[in-house]
This record gives sequence, C-alpha cells and structure tokens, in this order.
Amino acid sequence: MECQEKIHVPVFTDINKDSFLQDIYPQRKPAVLKGVNLGPCLEKWTVEYLRQKGSDKEVKIHVSTVPQMDFLRKNFAYKTLPFSEFVKRASERKHSDFFLCEDESYYLRSLGEDVRKEPADLSRQFPDLAEDFHIPQFFTPEQFFSSVFRISSCGLQLWTHYDVMDNLLAQVTGTKRVVLYSPQDALHLYLSGDKSEVLDIDSPDLEQFPEFVKAKRYECVLEPGDLLFIPALWFHNTLAQQFGVGVNVFWRHLPADSYDKKDPYGNKDPVAASRALQALERALKTLDELPADYVDFYGRRMIQRIQKRTFVGAQVADSILHSGPLTKPG
Repeated sequence: MECQEKIHVPVFTDINKDSFLQDIYPQRKPAVLKGVNLGPCLEKWTVEYLRQKGSDKEVKIHVSTVPQMDFLRKNFAYKTLPFSEFVKRASERKHSDFFLCEDESYYLRSLGEDVRKEPADLSRQFPDLAEDFHIPQFFTPEQFFSSVFRISSCGLQLWTHYDVMDNLLAQVTGTKRVVLYSPQDALHLYLSGDKSEVLDIDSPDLEQFPEFVKAKRYECVLEPGDLLFIPALWFHNTLAQQFGVGVNVFWRHLPADSYDKKDPYGNKDPVAASRALQALERALKTLDELPADYVDFYGRRMIQRIQKRTFVGAQVADSILHSGPLTKPG
C-alpha cells in the first residue's frame, strides 16, 4: 500500500509572546511549544481533583461503543452526566455503570451556557478549575473567542476536521497523538463540509479514497504541558493515548465581522467564504440546464479559473482535471 509522506511537527522551547509572534506565527504551520507556563493545572488536575472541583454540573457528552468517533455517520450518542461522574467513567477502561456497553468511550467538548449563542469559556463554565489554567497571552484580549475543555477516554479518536480560527491545544494530562494536514491538501481529503470522509487515517480504504495518499501527514505526540499551535484551516485528527484532559483556546485572527456572528463553536466558514460557496452552488445548478458534455466542459473551465485566481504558489488541480467527468457535490 502506498504511504503518505510523514512530517514531524517542529518543536520549540522557551517560547514567549514575542518569539511566538515573530518566529512561529507568521509561518502559518503547526508547531509544538514546550515550556510555556500553563499554571498549577499540570500538578492539580488529577481525577479526584477534577471530580471535586467540577462537582455535579451537568455536561453534555459523546458516548460511543467504538473508540473511533465518526461525526458524519453519527456512530455515537449524546448523553448527559454530572461532571464528576463523567470524569470517573472517562478515566476507566471498564464501567460498572454505562449507557451502551461496559467498554464504551466518552468525550467531552465543553459548551457555553446558552449552547446556541455563547462560545465555551472555561472561566464561566468551570470557574474553580479555570483558576488553575493560565491562558497563554499570545493574542490580545479582544481577539479571544473561546476556551474549550476537552476530556476523553483512553483510545478515543476524533474525526479529521478544520476550524476557521487559530487555536492552541494545551495538553494538561495524558498523552495525545495529533495528525494534521495542510489546507493545500484539501483536494485529497474527501471533504464533507468541514470534515474528511476518511475516518481511518492509519489504514484508509484506498479503493474508496485513492487520492488520500497524496496528502502530506504532519504528526506529533503531545505530553502534559505541551501546546500545539493549530493555524486556521489546518485539518487535525486526535487520538488519546491515555485518559487525557486538554484545553483548546481559540482566537479571532481575522477582523471580527469576517466571522458568522451566530456561530458559538467557531467552525462555520467566514461570511465571505460562505457567500462564495453559495454562489458556486447556484452556478452549478445553472450548468444543469446544459447537456452533460457541456457541463463537463464548462465545469473544467470553472476549475481552471478558480485555480488561477485562488491557488497559492504552484499548486495545481491536474489530478481533478484529468480524473474524468466533473460531478456536482453531494
């Protein structure tokens, strides 16, 4: 089987705001940052401490019979548990109390108080625990969008997706493997919205996803205290190698009015991009008025114009242009 080109995410030590903004941030590539002060959470956040401080606050969680969660096919159920009970179960391999099966997997992505309007904010949802976590001051307070608790069972793997804001993933406890793909490899990832249809990135079905091997695979393993800088639009897939607790910090790096104001998760496409994609859908529907050979011809002309106007550097879409008739997105 063909293998993807594998690249190790570079590691930087003794990083402060100035060195991050001057040496790392402008590159627009993932980077592991070691030695950044995250606060006493590194020592304090044991299972017992989390259960005590998080108390009986109700949290909405993902529960699955398999550790590889698939958002597109929804192979998990949404359930609600008191935070203390959730932490207990997520830290266990086998459960005496369970929803689906005794070895089910758990995942928490914390939400705002009003899940439809408010982004997650650790200081509001978990104020006692937030005191232990120091948000890296790599951006201005006005740029802050959300701070998201992420807690998962050992072995839990999340689907490959991108976010539209820059973010730092802080690994507080446990270890986590992260695989990333460049935005310039989007054509090889078989996208459905902001997610890749390739669920098993380690043993992909190359008959179904033959282009996937062309995507360069960036990889790192985060240890407690590590920060991973994930630039906006970079695809990422996480695998918890141990029961782990992390915090994602998202910030707006584009002007505030570039983002959808009704997006509490920070994963809706920027307003201008959404308008452009909607216009493309209208253009494709207009092409349907023509015979199939005309649709193919003018579709290729559209691809060529988009390629010339938007592609960065020498990136080309020859693989698409020569792969057969153009089909509409599903």
